[in-house]
Amino acid sequence: MHRGEHVDRLGSEPPGQEPAARPGAGWPRRHIVVAMTFAACVISYTDRVNISVAIVAMKDHFGWTETEKGFVLSSFFIGYMMFMFPGGLLSTRFGGRIVLGVSVLAWSVLTFLTPRAALTSFATLVAARIGMGLGEAAMFPGAFELFGHWIPVHERARASARMLSGIPIGTIAGLSGGGWLVAQYGWPAAFYGFGLVGLLWVLAWFPTVSNRPRSDPRVGEEERALLPPVAISSEFRAATFRRELLRAPVAAIVGAHFAITWSLYVLLSWLPSYFNNVQKLGIARAGLYSALPWIAMFASSQIAASVSDRMIKTGAPVGRTRKLMQCGSLLGTAALLLSLQHAHSALMAEALLCVATAALGVSFAGFAPAMLDVAPRNSAVVYGFSNMVATLPGIIGVAVTGWLLDVTGTYAAAFALTAAVSVLGAIVFGLLFRPEPVTV
Repeated sequence: MHRGEHVDRLGSEPPGQEPAARPGAGWPRRHIVVAMTFAACVISYTDRVNISVAIVAMKDHFGWTETEKGFVLSSFFIGYMMFMFPGGLLSTRFGGRIVLGVSVLAWSVLTFLTPRAALTSFATLVAARIGMGLGEAAMFPGAFELFGHWIPVHERARASARMLSGIPIGTIAGLSGGGWLVAQYGWPAAFYGFGLVGLLWVLAWFPTVSNRPRSDPRVGEEERALLPPVAISSEFRAATFRRELLRAPVAAIVGAHFAITWSLYVLLSWLPSYFNNVQKLGIARAGLYSALPWIAMFASSQIAASVSDRMIKTGAPVGRTRKLMQCGSLLGTAALLLSLQHAHSALMAEALLCVATAALGVSFAGFAPAMLDVAPRNSAVVYGFSNMVATLPGIIGVAVTGWLLDVTGTYAAAFALTAAVSVLGAIVFGLLFRPEPVTV
């Protein structure tokens, strides 16, 4: 159908009938895409962190050591790392819509089956957690592939931060909701409840989101004019890999991303245990205290993203803005984690952790939109590559934290190591990042 025919048909409804909904009426479609990816991110993190609360009861039920508990927590990230880069390639090849939808379906089923796996054997539980990691690996690459088509340049920080704000919201839901479910119904309930939510999301995803906005009849002309002008590549050859992924701006993003996830995964995995073991809170209260800092992260990420986009829109250099957000975030997080050794009450620890996670949330306006700055054509692949490397803290950092607890009996060494990684990440990003596209 020609454009003129489409307009005529929309403007000539039979008498007595309500006018047909025009494309672009109501909420812009790109905001719906961001909202749905935000919901997927929320579900991803509820399913990822509910075990952090449930494992306190599971450890007693199965008689695990702290090292065994750390291995269960870190096994998720083995599958997550293995499939992250392939997830980016698949998203680029088949589109973020299909890859992200199948990803949520897969991990939701495995979340639901986690109690059965745990009751079968330790090895089966580890295999299920690795499978969950495989399922969740394509979530972020799929979302960024969609953003490459849908998000205007001057909205990159807000879109990225809004989607990534699903991390703290999902963490809050997973920790507080998981704590309540475990306290009321036992540890298996945390997996059954959150697994079902993911399956409901899948039913809404496919009818709602399209992969190519220029061919979506629900996109109006005003919104279509804002869409990114780039043509997204459908291939990513080995030569492109060497040319694009091994350059300094990408290395800066990877270094910062690695430092962010070290802090993120250690806090996600060990805060309930910290409040339970060190601050002597019960499981339900430990879950609640562990959830509250992520509210601060949600708020700070939204404020930082709005400030960042406004700075760029009014003429601030993109590179300087990204560095301000990213380096300030990592250095602030490091200082606050080091101060935790002086927290002698649960309330004081809670206050320090709230400010630390707020500082960490500012990074969502740094490394994330920087992906789209340096790789507008292949942001899914760059994110997949970066997050593959940045998943190592989920394996190393989470497991090493358990080992340090067994060796030292305190969290001081683990928090000091996390702070050191943050400082190093800030240095790498500050020295190497430039907002120049590396795609051709």
